[in-house]
Amino acid sequence: MANAPTYPGVYIQELQSAVHPITGVATSIGAFIGYTKTGIDNRAEHIFSFSDYERLFGGLASDSELSYAVQQFFLNGGTEAWVSRVPRTGATGAQVVFDGLTFNALSSGTWADGNLLIDVDYDGVNQTTDATAFNLTITNLVDGTVEAFPNVSLKSAQKNYIMNVVNDPDNGSQLVNVQVAGAPATAPVVTGVVGTNLTIATVTGALADAGKTVANADYGVQLDVSSPATAPSPLPISIRVFAKLSPIPQTVAGLAAQLQNALNSALAVQMPGASVECSAFVNSTGQGIRVNALLPQVPDAVITFSAPSGASGFTDASGTLGLNPISHANVAHYALGTGHGIATPWNGDQTSSTAAQNGTALPGTGDLIGDPGSFTGIYALTRGTDIFFNLLCIPDATRATPGNSAALDSNVDPNSIYAAAIALCVSKNAFLLIDAPPNVNNVSSAVDWRTSGLTVTDSGGHGATFFPRLRLPDPLNDFQLRTFAPCGVVAGLYARIDGTRGVWKAPAGTEASLAGVQGLVYKLSDAENGVLNPLGLNCFRNFPIYGNVLWGARTLVGADAQTNQWKYVPVRRVALFLESSLYQGTQWVVFEPNDEPLWSAIRLNINAFMQTLFTQGFFQGSTPNQAYFVKCDSETTTQADIDNGIVNIVVGFAPLKPAEFVIIKIQQIAGQTAS
Repeated sequence: MANAPTYPGVYIQELQSAVHPITGVATSIGAFIGYTKTGIDNRAEHIFSFSDYERLFGGLASDSELSYAVQQFFLNGGTEAWVSRVPRTGATGAQVVFDGLTFNALSSGTWADGNLLIDVDYDGVNQTTDATAFNLTITNLVDGTVEAFPNVSLKSAQKNYIMNVVNDPDNGSQLVNVQVAGAPATAPVVTGVVGTNLTIATVTGALADAGKTVANADYGVQLDVSSPATAPSPLPISIRVFAKLSPIPQTVAGLAAQLQNALNSALAVQMPGASVECSAFVNSTGQGIRVNALLPQVPDAVITFSAPSGASGFTDASGTLGLNPISHANVAHYALGTGHGIATPWNGDQTSSTAAQNGTALPGTGDLIGDPGSFTGIYALTRGTDIFFNLLCIPDATRATPGNSAALDSNVDPNSIYAAAIALCVSKNAFLLIDAPPNVNNVSSAVDWRTSGLTVTDSGGHGATFFPRLRLPDPLNDFQLRTFAPCGVVAGLYARIDGTRGVWKAPAGTEASLAGVQGLVYKLSDAENGVLNPLGLNCFRNFPIYGNVLWGARTLVGADAQTNQWKYVPVRRVALFLESSLYQGTQWVVFEPNDEPLWSAIRLNINAFMQTLFTQGFFQGSTPNQAYFVKCDSETTTQADIDNGIVNIVVGFAPLKPAEFVIIKIQQIAGQTAS
């Protein structure tokens, strides 16, 4: 409301504009559902390159059809995708329990066994105010990922309560979740060997002659494992820590560094793959050395230090360094999935470590479909409003039997999977890419599959089918050719055509080349293509010069006999683009006064959006009136609608349809006589 003028002069007032620009949504964001080597189970992850996929899901795996599909998507022009891992049937995650805390791997399968480590320390933590506070570090040995959560608490009332911090889906751990049993009164015990308090004067006095700061002998320690009972070879080993006449560090941190260098130098030769980290800890009574060792096959070993063997010739330094006896002996790391159970407890604070299970088989029909209430399977794509996609790929839906690329895996039912997927696509304004099963490998089987074998129905044409399957080099098998479902290649091709031409251009033709594709399971002739195309089956062809291309652009309802308005892929995808763009671009309308000023503003903004698309070539017609219309007035919105809080907007467009058949007529003309 304007201020009332009180003095002669000029007043400036800012008025509300009716302009609310509508921005077109992306048209080629892929969504991939299926089994991956690693990754969080049933959580959709946003990726922008195959490198992102490798980081989050472990890269290519021979039993992961999805991994190859994602690689093919980016190879063919895709730029953005969502990926959700469906675990194997019956798969479980690795687990570790200590001091009332249970950590479970978010990714099922034995890949995590012994590769996910939990470490606890109190460095810099004020335990006077909170005795349950500690620093938590989680390490993934597979890719070197380290997650640090400093100063977490076991008190549920604290804002830094460990379950709130670690289990947060956005800012928490991407490797594990944690559960707390009861109300612990103290923090968990730190990992590693905790030495007794040291004073430099005591250490120097024990290792050096009076008044000197260099060692008066070769001093060493013996490194061994007390739990699990069987120590890995070649333990125990004696290691020289101080050479005679070498300088003695004059701080506890220096002593820790000297010990670490000596241990790692010896282990690099005698026990490849092992490493030790030594640090100086500070507590209320002094300083000491803490040792964390990573030994092959036993990351949760309890290591011990004692006097070196007589054969080594070293003088004992273990007691002088506070490592024999020690303040506390705990596992070097709390390790998930090492397989040690309560029946064989540690000489430490770890209660149990349960190995993961890989499951009995790759995910089946029920696993891939999932449960909408639990957001599993395809319904992982419905968790949260930020997940937006256009092209849905489920390469596992037509997975071949291992060792037989022409036989369908008996654990998957493509019709059931695609029926659920097409319903999801309808609700999400997306488009489903349907692969021909591996046993559909010639024209007769393709006809049978398209006319009776494929039972998925959708009158709106929210999907398309493709034949035949494709042959590409397999990097995991010396680049020998392997047969793949085509959905990943097609999704990337759609993205490339959208980027270079536009969503209104049929993603087919001589420019629809298939990057990386070396062959087709079946090479079609023109006549055979002429049998399948009227059935609405999009075919891959091989032509001289152009190579392997996609040679069809019909939807699920693209058969000539169906005479459906959504016959062509570009028509359906343009409509999906308009629906999503207008849905997002008109959110401001909600709760506005429902009268002519609102209707006028709606017409203004949608007309501006449609006019922009018209100039880009989205529609038929040489004038805007021929190309589109926007109606929102008293004719579309009656008084009854207004009373019910409804405003009706009608948008029409004249879609471009592909020139599917090009007919060239040639006529011979008679010679002309001079007049």
